[in-house]
Amino acid sequence: MVLNIRSPASHNQMLGQRISHPASTNFDQDFEIPAAKRRKRVGSSESLSLLQKEEEEWYGGSPEPVSRPNEIRDSEAESEDEDEGGVPHSSQTELESALPPVKTDNEAIAEYEATRAAEAGLDFKDRLGQRKWVQGKSSIYVDAFFLALETVLDEESHLFDEAETAVFQQWKDLSYEGQYLYVRLFLRKTAAWHRIHRLKYYGDIADLNTAVDELLQVHSLPAATVTERIAPGEAEPPEDTVLGGSFTFADSSTDHIDSLEEASSLLLLEELKTLAKEAKMPGKNKRELLQALRKTSQYQGGLGWSSLKRSDTEESVKSEKSVDGNEETGLSNGLGTNRDSHFVRKILAITGPCIRLSSAVLKLFERVHLVFYRSTEWTEKSLTTIILARISRRNFPEYIVSRSNNIFPSRSALLEFEASIRTQFAVDTILEFNGTVTKDGLQKVRSIFEEVYPRWLTILADEQRKEDRVYESGEGAYLRRFSPAWVYTRIVHKGTSVLGRFKEHKREHQLLCELLDQHLFHAARRGAWYQRRALLEEHYMHALSPHDGRDEETQKKHWKRIALRTCEDGLQDRDCHLIYHHDLQKRIAKLERQLHIPKRLQHDFGHVRLAKPLERHVQGTRVEKTRPPSRNNNNARRGSNSNSGSGTGDAAGTSRRGAKTIWLDPLEGDGECSVEAMCLSFYRSQGWKGYHSEGGIIRTLFGYLFADVLFTYVPNVFQTAFQTCPLDLHTDAFYPSRFSEIHARLNAVSNGEGVSILKRVYETEKEKQTCVVGVDWGFAMEDLVEIVECFAGEALSTVCKVMAQEYGQRGGGIPDLFLWDKGRGEVMFAEVKSENDRLSDTQRVWIDVLSGAGVKVELCNAVAKEVVLR
Repeated sequence: MVLNIRSPASHNQMLGQRISHPASTNFDQDFEIPAAKRRKRVGSSESLSLLQKEEEEWYGGSPEPVSRPNEIRDSEAESEDEDEGGVPHSSQTELESALPPVKTDNEAIAEYEATRAAEAGLDFKDRLGQRKWVQGKSSIYVDAFFLALETVLDEESHLFDEAETAVFQQWKDLSYEGQYLYVRLFLRKTAAWHRIHRLKYYGDIADLNTAVDELLQVHSLPAATVTERIAPGEAEPPEDTVLGGSFTFADSSTDHIDSLEEASSLLLLEELKTLAKEAKMPGKNKRELLQALRKTSQYQGGLGWSSLKRSDTEESVKSEKSVDGNEETGLSNGLGTNRDSHFVRKILAITGPCIRLSSAVLKLFERVHLVFYRSTEWTEKSLTTIILARISRRNFPEYIVSRSNNIFPSRSALLEFEASIRTQFAVDTILEFNGTVTKDGLQKVRSIFEEVYPRWLTILADEQRKEDRVYESGEGAYLRRFSPAWVYTRIVHKGTSVLGRFKEHKREHQLLCELLDQHLFHAARRGAWYQRRALLEEHYMHALSPHDGRDEETQKKHWKRIALRTCEDGLQDRDCHLIYHHDLQKRIAKLERQLHIPKRLQHDFGHVRLAKPLERHVQGTRVEKTRPPSRNNNNARRGSNSNSGSGTGDAAGTSRRGAKTIWLDPLEGDGECSVEAMCLSFYRSQGWKGYHSEGGIIRTLFGYLFADVLFTYVPNVFQTAFQTCPLDLHTDAFYPSRFSEIHARLNAVSNGEGVSILKRVYETEKEKQTCVVGVDWGFAMEDLVEIVECFAGEALSTVCKVMAQEYGQRGGGIPDLFLWDKGRGEVMFAEVKSENDRLSDTQRVWIDVLSGAGVKVELCNAVAKEVVLR
């Protein structure tokens, strides 16, 4: 199968000033505070001092890279193919992203299940091996769920106690229809109530009521094992995560909905309007109607029950009988004729019986999936992609499969990791999800940080001991992502920002020093830590530390020398990613000027001095399509918005907000084309060859040049035989785990061996069309050879180093057009922009990298000299 390139992509629009910290660290995102006013653009900074701008960059936010839903996903900056509803998933697990791209929609699943045979008696392993399913008796969803459960119990059963094991056995004892219903609800909004009569569309369930009753049945449990609990930042585990003496797989609305708040959330807008009309309540939208309903309930007494009428469907009759006959239940106890009770009964009559998955059991199965996927996130596609990849007929690279069974050494370690994730979510909720952070919010985050800090130091020392004495070379890098210390390091990182907000810069500096002293966790953030530490030393530490007999001016110079050494250490730190070097070099140059260091002793960064990209204006004819109003306009806009890959604005990329513009291509007989194709034709007329690839060429070259490095044996990163890359490729563990191999290959590329490596991989893998992440076998080998020959060895090596360090984060932002000229022996990148467009943060990072490597970059501004209506 040819992994065809899909070039249209969406780049970020930079709405504020330049943010120097790249998205790879999530640094800016971690401390985002929405600005009260629109920030000024770069270049209009006269009103801000340099220090103010640097502080703003540290605390400000940067936009997330926009996903490219139509391209084969091979980085965290991209999303997988849209589902049937047209909404792309926001993320993938490392395991899912390492699998080959396969169709995972309902059509694909039906296609595979259509190959089932009529044989009965096969277990899920046999069905997976023989690709045989029987409708009503087996399903890919249930088999995928079984695969996760059985794999975890076979290899890591020590993580679960007797009570939890009993729950697993009870689930296995459910009928197929009960299992199927549970799994399908597990993959939906699991915390929500589901109307039973709306679950009938599941074709595999012949008797829905029986399946529901099975999930509502009460099961007894043995006493749970008491496990020592360590969870700084969380006093007690949430009640809904603890199993009791008995359990059910699902909850019934009759037994558990007893408040108007919860009941009213079940209503659709039209149902709410009908209820409001009967009760004569004002309101235009759902929010207003819900407020009016609750207000009415608070201030009025009970009314009669007969005012509400519904269509006499079978479900409604059953529902009204069941609700009316429930006067002795907890729903009415203590409420009497209270208006709340009245409205709750009305709402339940409208919705009919509802169920939701029992929280404690749900959390238990989520724990199983955390262990199986080695991730805290999964989707319906996560559950089925592994199965579909397993039964697909494709060729995969040869590598050693190694699934570690000691990723969590004990049950207590797993529970602490779970608790740390909840604590991290509490911190993120305060800092990111509730608008402008208040002082009380910052104080709460600080309190959590103070609780976590001692435990972080303890685990940090233990992990360092294991790195020194237990782990073999590179073995621990990926496993450490599942240590609580990984999460705690992120919380400590956020704590530094909170201390900075409280102007406690001395303590902040101390923490930054401690973060930089360790090399085990969050290596991708080290460059930002060096930058922040140097800023504190340059501007604040002179006033916060003893003078030791130095006068004020001497004290300032003393700390500026320390800041200078910090920047030098950052450049020499092999774990400090290349994208930070430019900012550290700028600070070094500034400090050396301020310290009046003689010119002969100053650092010379002339070899990486950035050249501003050349701006070019390309004129063309834009086509305006006159379209009548349509009910589908909104959907069309949503669909086209994801393809506005050039980032072009009103003049070039879109004729109206969100719509893709059409241009005429003069080299193709004035045929209609995209703005990128029009600009590419201009460069072709100037003698350049090129592709509108938006990173496709770079990812393909990286896949070719580093194919053997990608599949070098590293423990724990090849968990299945159907991966297109190691699990850690999209993390900051990939680079340090293969430091020697990567640098040996970078040296080979730099020394001009790229073409021979390219041809060797092509000869061995092209015919098999081996699934390698990022590689598009559709590119002609002649073109790739010419590109590598035109690409200066050191420049290509620099680009590959950035990809090796931050493959997951650097998938976006690469300029739209890749161009080369064999006669000149030169390559060039061109970013297509409109006159009013600005570069995104990710695009600036790539332009800095390319310019610093000596690669020519142009900003191609598309201008409509004529507009044609069609």
